[in-house]
Amino acid sequence: MAEKSCSSTSCSKESCEGCPSAKKPQSFLEELNVYSEVKHVIGVVSGKGGVGKSMVTASLANMLAEKGYRVGIMDADITGPSIPRMYGLKGPAQADDEGIYPVLTDNDVKVMSINLLMPDPETPVIWRGPVLANMVKQFWKDVIWGELDYLLVDMPPGTGDVPLTVFQSLPVDGIVIVTSPQDLVKMIVKKAYNMAQTMKIPVLGLIENYSYLKCPDCGKKIPVFGESKIDEVAEEMGAVVLGKMPIDPALTQLTEAGKFAEAKNEYLEEAFPVLQLLKVKEK
Repeated sequence: MAEKSCSSTSCSKESCEGCPSAKKPQSFLEELNVYSEVKHVIGVVSGKGGVGKSMVTASLANMLAEKGYRVGIMDADITGPSIPRMYGLKGPAQADDEGIYPVLTDNDVKVMSINLLMPDPETPVIWRGPVLANMVKQFWKDVIWGELDYLLVDMPPGTGDVPLTVFQSLPVDGIVIVTSPQDLVKMIVKKAYNMAQTMKIPVLGLIENYSYLKCPDCGKKIPVFGESKIDEVAEEMGAVVLGKMPIDPALTQLTEAGKFAEAKNEYLEEAFPVLQLLKVKEK
């Protein structure tokens, strides 16, 4: 006889031991495109905008690609996409009956972004939260990623619909939190950290952007936005610091020129061993 499900709206493991949903919580994971195989999904998040999250995402992608890994970037910041512009990519992305094909950067990183699907990249995306979240699911289900070692998901800032959808719908192995040395850093980082904890997503580490400006003449580090607080914040949360990125005009110039495929970010080398460890984990 089939097991009956409890119809009570207040059903929980404690109140109804016989309900199947109490024994096995419902999974919201979406099926990956049948022509794709993604070994590891890494979310790049921030508690607020303007901290250079996309630059960190692209820098990590470049580093992994340079070391021989097959890498993709899902630009999940639907209303503020910047990854295609950084790499000088233009749409429209090609598609057929099997799905949508990501666009390849000059250093062989596969990219999918809303800007690669729209006829005019300057057209604003004026969608409500559920529609934005559904687009992220389509990037997972409909895009032919092929074989990837790492898929980096560049998420919009905050803890809204899109980050929630990514955490629930994609098999995220862990997140990297990007921040900057400002007074509100502790509260902002904790919001992102607490959301990940609530969703049972591991926090791989913290990266501080705009950490300092290096004087081109004497090499002195100038804390333009105040002294760094990232070490004490990481210690309090039991997390690790994966890197401290300075304000680097060279990276900015490559971004503006659409040539970020040429960028080498030496400040994130400490993040590589952490990401590499994911390779030995069995899903």
